[in-house]
Amino acid sequence: MPARPPGDTRRQTTRRKLFEAAVTLIAEQGFSSTTVDEIAERAGVAKGTVYYNFASKSVLFEELLRHGIELLSTSLQRAADETAARGGSRVDALDAMIRAGLGFIARYPSLTQLYVAELWRTNRAWQSTLMQVRQQAITVIESVLRDAVAEGELSKEIDIPLTASALFGMVLVAALDWQSFQPERSLEDVHAALSRLLQGRIGGSPR
Repeated sequence: MPARPPGDTRRQTTRRKLFEAAVTLIAEQGFSSTTVDEIAERAGVAKGTVYYNFASKSVLFEELLRHGIELLSTSLQRAADETAARGGSRVDALDAMIRAGLGFIARYPSLTQLYVAELWRTNRAWQSTLMQVRQQAITVIESVLRDAVAEGELSKEIDIPLTASALFGMVLVAALDWQSFQPERSLEDVHAALSRLLQGRIGGSPR
């Protein structure tokens, strides 16, 4: 594979810095209270650099949400694929996806806080984008649930869309609670608790 031109690498680095600065500031003080000047200062770049990379603060925020949830969706899909490659069951894949989700949120807690906060705001210009990227993550979970039902691992009575949303929400809320109120617990400890819930309540008898 040919090496990426130095200019592309620098731009990706700059955009990453802007993403990280914006998500942290907006999670701390809200979208309306966060200025482009603050984002630039936090990222260590000139104000004009923000507008060179993004047409406006709103565009930056919309792409930030899209980028973050796409990373999460990729992480979930990778966990499911790796489980399948090892010969694991579909419920094992769901369990691996829970761990992947927890790991992602532990790595990007501010992004997760921001995403959850924005879910309940319906007057944003990027609301449709938020729903679209959320559906990407939900679709990954739905696919595994659908295969599990087809293989007889799960009951045909399961409401797949609602169960996928419930699993997604469970990981989000549990992870935020962990990060905010129980930070002394390890990822393995939190995953084990959610795993027992999955295996006992969704997958049948605990193993």
